[in-house]
Amino acid sequence: MTSPIPGFHAVVPAGGAGTRLWPLSRAGEPKFLRDLTGTGRTLLQGTVDRLLPLTGPGGVLVVTGVRHARAVAAQLPELAASDVLAEPSPRDSMAAIGLAAALLEARHGDVVLGSFAADHVIEGADAFAETVRQGVEAARAGYLVTVGIAATEPSTAFGYVRSGEPLGIEGAPDVRHAAGFTEKPDEETATAYLATGEYRWNAGMFIVRARVLLDHLAAQLPTLHDGLREIAGAWDGPDREPVLARVWPGLTKIAIDHAIAEPVAAAGGVAVVPGDFTWDDVGDFESLGGLLAVRAGSVTTGSSTLGDDALVLRIDADGSLVVPGSGRTVTVLGVPGAVVVDTPDAVLVTTREHAQQVKAAVDGWRARGRDDLL
Repeated sequence: MTSPIPGFHAVVPAGGAGTRLWPLSRAGEPKFLRDLTGTGRTLLQGTVDRLLPLTGPGGVLVVTGVRHARAVAAQLPELAASDVLAEPSPRDSMAAIGLAAALLEARHGDVVLGSFAADHVIEGADAFAETVRQGVEAARAGYLVTVGIAATEPSTAFGYVRSGEPLGIEGAPDVRHAAGFTEKPDEETATAYLATGEYRWNAGMFIVRARVLLDHLAAQLPTLHDGLREIAGAWDGPDREPVLARVWPGLTKIAIDHAIAEPVAAAGGVAVVPGDFTWDDVGDFESLGGLLAVRAGSVTTGSSTLGDDALVLRIDADGSLVVPGSGRTVTVLGVPGAVVVDTPDAVLVTTREHAQQVKAAVDGWRARGRDDLL
């Protein structure tokens, strides 16, 4: 049985619209609030279910937008109201994680925090717990630690982190220096990376002491650091709203990877801990279709249904993903690899091959002024 890690807190940034899963995922009901795997738990609930055993009660903070704060709180009754932080507007991952770090330091001191996205699917609880435990030990030694996922293919959809020499930290035998990060490469480059055995997928999970993160932020982006410190200082008092209204809109909008991870890695301050659990970011319908096919035991045909399979008829349509969300029957005839998502107000018809391009449909309807569909 997994036991809590002393002094460890988890931060769950819950933002984004998941536009590559439109019309299932939308700005008003993004993918982290939905059960996309048929488990009866949303992706957000599954994330918190995975983290609470490692932190113990009161050890998880969720950072989300004001638009979703009520839904997040309703889905997570085990969290105190003070542990759901509502951002006035999206300012990307650095502001979200930095605010959580500053608030955790104000409330609990220089604790170790781990940041884990709200919309990923992870299987292998013991392996995940071991990865986090080793990451926490490296973080206590002063490193910014990222989790490197064992790559199963030369994917061009993910960034990569390169592993260097072992750090030799007691309690963290598998942790190595991070030799650098690479944004999404082309397939030839990704194939060459994997052939070296030195590269893993960068899943955007970070483990670090609160003060170390804030010190790095002060060195890299002092104005953003100062603003987050000011907001955190007022968060639990009567001045939260006026301080937020004054300071938040002016904060730099930047991802933690660009703000801290890349420059600190160049200076030798980032470590990578291997994550050998099963991981999926459910980033598009190709990913979702594969995940559902495995869970349904239909790997041979590769076909999958999210919803009532009795509503779906396939003829010569292996590998198809169908979401009969409106309650109508859906027939797929002679289109292998088809993706059909039928919702009450929007229908998407594409193929798994074009899964990464679904965002173009969102952009197209936005250009037509159909914000009601977004």
